[in-house]
Formats: sequence, structure tokens, C-alpha cells
Amino acid sequence: MSSALEQIIAQSNIAFGTSGARGLVSDFTDQACAAFAQSFVSVMQRSFSFKRIAIGIDNRPSSSQMAAACAGVLESMGYSVDYYGVLPTPALAYQAMQDKVPAIMVTGSHIPFDRNGLKFYRPDGEISKEDEQAILTVSDELVRSVSALPATSSVASDNYIQRYLDIYPMQMLAGKRIGIYEHSSAGRDLYKTVFTKLGAEVTSLERTNTFVPIDTEAVTEADQQKGLDWSKQYGFDAIFSTDGDGDRPLIADEKGQWLRGDIVGLLCAKALGVKSLAVPVSCNTAIEQAGIFSKVIRTKIGSPYVIAAFAELSGSVAGFEANGGFLLGSDVNLSGQILRALPTRDALLPGLALLALAGEQPLSRLTEALPQRYTASDRLQQVPTQWSKDFLAKAALSPKELLEQLGQGARQIQRLDQTDGLRIQFVDGDIVHLRPSGNAPELRCYAESTGQAAAQELVQVILNAVKGLLN
Repeated sequence: MSSALEQIIAQSNIAFGTSGARGLVSDFTDQACAAFAQSFVSVMQRSFSFKRIAIGIDNRPSSSQMAAACAGVLESMGYSVDYYGVLPTPALAYQAMQDKVPAIMVTGSHIPFDRNGLKFYRPDGEISKEDEQAILTVSDELVRSVSALPATSSVASDNYIQRYLDIYPMQMLAGKRIGIYEHSSAGRDLYKTVFTKLGAEVTSLERTNTFVPIDTEAVTEADQQKGLDWSKQYGFDAIFSTDGDGDRPLIADEKGQWLRGDIVGLLCAKALGVKSLAVPVSCNTAIEQAGIFSKVIRTKIGSPYVIAAFAELSGSVAGFEANGGFLLGSDVNLSGQILRALPTRDALLPGLALLALAGEQPLSRLTEALPQRYTASDRLQQVPTQWSKDFLAKAALSPKELLEQLGQGARQIQRLDQTDGLRIQFVDGDIVHLRPSGNAPELRCYAESTGQAAAQELVQVILNAVKGLLN
């Protein structure tokens, strides 16, 4: 069997999605992981000079072995590996950018337990879609190696904590009661430190050694109820959590209501004084209606597309996604302190920024002051990606037929948008957006309406109709 990198990768069943290379744990063999790591570094060598590579992992049981395979091949290539153990993805990215070295994060983020992934960072930030294609086509032979992990360093986690303690005033959160839904988040060991040092009274909630695939775009009914119950039990001012690798926030207000990620992003950008935004097409239209931002660019879904759009913006620049992950595209000045750019999804910054913006007000006041546009989203799992693509391609050609199939035949279409999937805006202002997930065999549905219940109902009606067509 060929040991050429491109052949190993092509035969691995692992593919790049909206954020990194994803696949089944069983597909991430030592050989496949080593091939991806070697190919990534080979591509980085074309543009950068470096002698070290940073590696971090999430709390999935499979992540440490995958990291060992990556570290082993990199050391066989003559590089030193800075191994930072379990930490949030943005903490690894931030440290790598400061050190001007490439980085590999072993994480499947929010996707199901039987899957995992690899995220790659250039010395100057996330890899591009062009970098992804280059990684897939390196023809070098795989270097012989033995899987092994170096000693774990806490430097990246420590510096990530200090990044925010340097910006926000001590005792900013004095008198605040904050719950941290820890589950299996990669950042659970440092979030309590940050909130406590800023003066909050912190309560840890539901820490577990069993991996929990939290999806901040599709919060389960069980987690929605937990937020309500915890708020009543503890009287929290806010509840903070993240997805598995700590790059997507999950934030609840004082009522225990989880805030939508794009609303979190909007408020975070407002708190930071950002004026130019890049956001995916799936985000809430309250972003434009709020009148806060001088320019908003809509992109395909995925952080590489958001980052690519930064080149078209000027001044204070940021981006965020419907999942709440916030990307700071430029340095910003906060009360005389400079917060350095971090152009990758971050969960901790939005949590702190919203609490700083609220001040003595409850968090719910922030959302009440925005244009009242409500979004909801959910997904159908185990939907073959090709089926979704074929279904949406046909639907774009015959949108009226699609509406009939979805039980929406009486509605009038105002605009179709195929930036990413199929997004339909109706004359009455409602929006339905269908797209295949870039990370798993899932079909996602986003809806926007004038009320939360209406948006949620629209999502369920559409997904139930699609389920019938699929069956």
C-alpha cells in the first residue's frame, strides 16, 4: 500500500468541513493522524519559518492518542512539540500566534461522541480553504515515527487567562452570581479562575468525565430546562458554558434563558465598539436592523469564510457565527487597554463582554433593547450529505414545489439566497434556511420570525416535512 501522504488522507474517510478535518474516531488511525500532521507542516513550510509546533486537545477519550500520533511524526521530522494538554481551542491559537508557530488542536468540537477532528492553525491564525486543499495534495512519503506525547505545559492556559484579566478591571463582577456549566468542556478548569478573579461568586455545575457533545446552535430540551432550573435554584445573574473545545459560548441570562449565539455575537461586538462585521448568512437580521455597525458582510458558514471577509473591512473589525463563536479581527481599545486581535472563534470573550456591557442591569435588558427578531435552529441527524445536496439543488430550481412539500405553499417568496445551502425570505419577513452540515451527516434548519415560539415552530414543521421526504 502506498505511503504517500495524499493517498493515506484520501483513503482515510476524513474530510474538511466548516471547521477542521472531521471523521469517525475509527478513521483517525495513528497513520492518518500522522499523515495529516506531516502534510500540514509541509504546507506551512512554504510560507513560514519555524522550529516548533503547538498541540492541544479536548476531553474526548480518543484525543490524547491522536495527539500522540501527531507529535510523534512531528518530532521525527525534527521539530519540537509544545504540548499544552486539555485547553480551549482559542487558548491554543492565541499562544501559537504569540509564538509565531503553527498549531494543531485535536477536537471534534460539538459533534457526536463517535467522531473527532483536527483543527489547524498557521502562525498568523486559522488556515484558509486554500490551505485545506494544499494539505490534501502533498505527495511526500510518510515519515516513520512512534506515537508519543511530550510533557504537558500550562503556559498557553495561563496566558489565555491573563489575556482577559489584563483587560477587565478586578472586581468587575463583584456581587454577581455566575454558574458555570462545566460538563466536559476543554476550558472548564480555567473559566472558574477567570470569573472568580474578576470578583464573581461562582458555582460549578454538572462536571462529568463522560464527553457531552454540546451544540450551541441546537440546545437540547434537557439543557434548556437545566438553565431554567439552575436559575431558580441559585439565583444566578448568568450561566456560562461552551461547546466541547471552548470556542462557542453558551450563555444564559438571569432567567435561565440561553441566548442565541448570533445575539451574543451582536452584543459582544457592541460592547467592544466594533463597527465593521463579517458574519455568515445564517445570522439574525437584527445585526443590520440594530443600526450599530457601519458595514456588515454576509458570508458562507464557517470561520474561514468569515476571516477571509476581514480583508474587505477596515477600522475595528470582528466576526461571529450563529453558534456564538466570536472572532476578533483587529486590536481594540477598551478603556485604555489594548485587547489584541484573535481571529479564531472564542467563547470566553463574549461571556465577559456581555457582563461588562450589562453592568448593574440584568442580561435580559440587553436583548430587550435589540430589534425583536427571533431565530431558532435544529438538525436532522444521520442524513446523507449527498442526499441533502441533491435535495437543495432541486429545490433551488423549483422553490414553489419545495414550499408545497414543506407545507408552506401559501407563502410568497421575496428572496432566495444560495450563499450556503438555500435561504428563503418570505414577504411576511419570516426566513427559512436549509443546509447540509459541513462536519457530520446532518441537515440543519434555521428559521427567523417575529417571535421565538413562531421561529421554533417553523423549524420543527420544516424538519418534520423533510423527514417525511427522506423516509
